[in-house]
Amino acid sequence: MKKLTRSRTDRKIAGVCAGIANYLGLDPTLVRLGWAILALAAGTGVLAYIVCALVIPEE
Repeated sequence: MKKLTRSRTDRKIAGVCAGIANYLGLDPTLVRLGWAILALAAGTGVLAYIVCALVIPEE
């Protein structure tokens, strides 16, 4: 069973995007781009990233 965890090796800030990318089988750059679009479009990306960084455990 796969677990959603923050990455320790492929991190730019807290490893959230790389962890989500690993879980979904995507490229981390695509996930980071999605977060950036959410942050710029509605501002919710920043809040969601902070929540994920606090809730998702490290690997």
